[in-house]
Amino acid sequence: MTRQNFAFCGAELAAVYVLTESGDELRLAEAVGDRGGTYGLPAFINLGSRSPVTDAYRAARPLWLSPADLSVYMSSDAIGGHPVGAGTLPPKFSLGALPLGHGVAKIGCLLVAGEVADGFDADRRSLLELYADQVAAGLEAAGRAGRVAGRMTQPRSHLGPTLVPLQGGAFTLTLETGLMDADAKVLELLGIAPEEFDGRVETLLACAVPDDIPALMSLVEPGPLSSSGEQLAFRIRRPGGELRWLGLRCRLRFGADGTPERVLGVVADAVYLRPTDHEVSIVQGLSARLAGAATVRDVSRMVVEALRLPLDASRIAVAELEADRLLVTTLDPPEPDAWPGVWQAEWRSEWPDAPCHALPTLQSALREGHMSLWPPGAELEPGLLGIGPGGLAVLPLPADGRVVGVCLVGWDTEHEFAPEERSLLTAVAGLVGSALRRAHALDAGHELARMLQRSLLPRKLPILTGGVAVARYLPATVGLEVGGDWYDVIPLADGHVALVIGDVQGHSAGAATIMGQMRTAVRAYAVEGHPPDVVVSRANRLLVGMETDLFATCLYADLDMEEGIARFVRAGHLPPVLRHPDGTTEELVVDGGPPLGVLAEAEFTMTEAGLIPGTLVTMVTDGLVESAHLPLEDGMRRVREVVGASDLSDIGRVADELLGSANGRDDDVAVLLLRYDGTRVRPVRTHWTVWRLPNAVLHARRFAARTLRSWGLTEEKDMALLVVSELVTNAIAHTQGEVRLDLTLSADRLRIAVNDTSPRSPVKPANVGWEATGGRGLLIVEATTAAWGSVPLGGGKQVWAEMILSGDAD
Repeated sequence: MTRQNFAFCGAELAAVYVLTESGDELRLAEAVGDRGGTYGLPAFINLGSRSPVTDAYRAARPLWLSPADLSVYMSSDAIGGHPVGAGTLPPKFSLGALPLGHGVAKIGCLLVAGEVADGFDADRRSLLELYADQVAAGLEAAGRAGRVAGRMTQPRSHLGPTLVPLQGGAFTLTLETGLMDADAKVLELLGIAPEEFDGRVETLLACAVPDDIPALMSLVEPGPLSSSGEQLAFRIRRPGGELRWLGLRCRLRFGADGTPERVLGVVADAVYLRPTDHEVSIVQGLSARLAGAATVRDVSRMVVEALRLPLDASRIAVAELEADRLLVTTLDPPEPDAWPGVWQAEWRSEWPDAPCHALPTLQSALREGHMSLWPPGAELEPGLLGIGPGGLAVLPLPADGRVVGVCLVGWDTEHEFAPEERSLLTAVAGLVGSALRRAHALDAGHELARMLQRSLLPRKLPILTGGVAVARYLPATVGLEVGGDWYDVIPLADGHVALVIGDVQGHSAGAATIMGQMRTAVRAYAVEGHPPDVVVSRANRLLVGMETDLFATCLYADLDMEEGIARFVRAGHLPPVLRHPDGTTEELVVDGGPPLGVLAEAEFTMTEAGLIPGTLVTMVTDGLVESAHLPLEDGMRRVREVVGASDLSDIGRVADELLGSANGRDDDVAVLLLRYDGTRVRPVRTHWTVWRLPNAVLHARRFAARTLRSWGLTEEKDMALLVVSELVTNAIAHTQGEVRLDLTLSADRLRIAVNDTSPRSPVKPANVGWEATGGRGLLIVEATTAAWGSVPLGGGKQVWAEMILSGDAD
């Protein structure tokens, strides 16, 4: 048994009792200041017996006995005349028994005694309770070390200062003046000579490692809402350069108005924070692996492998810091619903990112460059709180004197940050920051290509009225990781939206450059107001005129968000997949032309499709559906299966599911989805195939009349039936092949359209005499409608007319 001089806040004796493995006894693990054993401390105390140690342990609260109280206590028959053992205490001694641990985690009891005639006062009691917490931390650390080594251990009978920190002292800080009254042992721990201590708290702060000063400041400058008790492990640099861990625990004393007035604190040598063999092996192993990491993603993956299981963390994110944005390189686990919305929104894009200004807590930690540990229930913004509801560690990654990234470690269940974790995380952060810088240096050419492509693709898609669009992009993982896939969503006039997806041949910086030029050209032609076929034709001529041998495929759609009419043009690209509200899917047949850049005079026809609210439009590039191991038919079948079985309330999740099998790809992948919601509950639409029978026009009128009645259109019915008659008659009389009648009801108008197989547009006669037998149909249509026109479609044309509704339909 260790017997050394001990003095702390009036206590001259300190003894640690720990619970035995059987759970029915307390065993004496260490005693200091025992004056040669004259106090007769027993080696074991049965929990069923009566003594200050067992009483305090069972009650889970400190027991304080002044000399008078102790005299009464010793006279109890249940005690047997001796409160702690066979010996006796001097007559003026006071005694304290303080349970170690809390609740179900009680691990023992600390017994203190000293010659204090009137008993330990309130300040001394508080300081001794804080000292007991330090002892408990050492015991818990010893237990954790045993578990890490693969075995459960009881504290050793002699752990020197690990159990009873002989080098521990107390201080009192007056908040109003900032003056500190510290005993000699506190100054000795800090490496300050007593004659050099000026009594200012700033002198204590100056001894700390800079990374730990912010945490210390929160204790020595508490706010009005600070809790009454705090604890902290921090590091100091001794005068000789030695780095030492100290443990600090403190309590606040409040004035009559409830504001903090004094801080009572205990500082002890926290030798239990020295890295264990297991922690050293983690750092050494990670350092060896990072030395061979050639890319940023390799570095991020190794961080997850090194920390996830040892820390039992729920999720880990690693991100680079670029200007005011975080470019996320790893999210683990990879499931989107494991992360808060600000991270989900960019999920599975090649460069998911988040603006720092949207995460002020994280922004502050990066600016200061200090590690932050947030306990359960901390007041954080949702984007961070959802990462670690049970606890969150924010690790800025330093390199070359600046912060180059951040690592977030979060726990779902309540996590108590063990002091030794701080040392481990600090060491890991320094290694990872340096590795990120090396990876950039080794991968400069690749990073330049990635930055080029990132700058050419839209960072955000616009918010649409009547629909929601999402996009995803992933580069190839085999060979060069820069390609020519692109996508865009372009708001147009009159409530129209253009969707475009394309693929430039090859994987190179040249392909990415052509991609950027084509995306810009298509956007410019679309914004000018050209119809889809003209937009694609002009883009084709532009690419033919460029000094390049590359060609590009393209799928372009112009969607009327009010009426739900989509017109598609395809240039050598895959057709779109439609998922209807009832869950059925179809690969829309779109008449296609050759790829862009092949034939200067190529023709690109339009194909029209009517969408009803709840329809999902899916546009993909061939990297998703075709490879050396995946036939195109199987890939398109999988796309239909995924979108058909998906929940359209979150189309971002649908896009993620489509990319689920894109690992190990030898081509880049782009996906563009739009869920068409419509305006209000409209549009509604229907169609009728006009058979070439003697009464074809009569049947078309009857179909139109039934439809208009079901839609509640009464005032416009007669005029609409007249237009139907004229358009259907014109198509039957002047064309061959199939004729189809389409009716669309939108928010404020009725659209009547007739499709036929003739490419010739109708011509309104300039003059019709009284004796003429025809030619009046288009004049009647023009006179009775708000607008009419003709649109070339694949395999023919469409003649349409619109009527403005005079009132709301049912």
